[in-house]
Amino acid sequence: MEIRHTRPDDLPALRAIYDNAQRFMVRTGNPDQWEPGFPPQAVLEADIRSGCSYVCVEAGRIVATFFFSTAGEPTYRVIREGAWLDDAPYGVVHRIAAAEQGHGAAAYCLEWCLARCGNIRIDTHRDNKPMQRLLQRLGYTYCGLIDLEEGRGERLAFQKRR
Repeated sequence: MEIRHTRPDDLPALRAIYDNAQRFMVRTGNPDQWEPGFPPQAVLEADIRSGCSYVCVEAGRIVATFFFSTAGEPTYRVIREGAWLDDAPYGVVHRIAAAEQGHGAAAYCLEWCLARCGNIRIDTHRDNKPMQRLLQRLGYTYCGLIDLEEGRGERLAFQKRR
């Protein structure tokens, strides 16, 4: 597997991965984290322009996608019912999703991000048990709750340091 920046011509593959991921979430008891069509096309295009959108490619096929930035995350400034492991600079991963045939791709992407900055924060929906299990398996520590912007709900917050 290899990671590269997302290109505009990758958008149809991303849409297919995200649509499949949303259906998977519904099947696994998490119908509310991502509504159909999430993330919107405009968000994906903005992520590409920012240079923070990545794809994981295996055998010439995109098997996962994610947003990764070391610029900080405004919603992580306040954490409830816990605390971050430290106040050091960190990378944040959002909107990670793998294709049905992308076994191990999400773990590979998260390890790639950790190798870039050594300190990763990520959040997920309370009902996203598969993501919570993945984060636990990879050694992430549950830190508390963060609130999304515009009253869109809370998320479970995790962090891992090298």
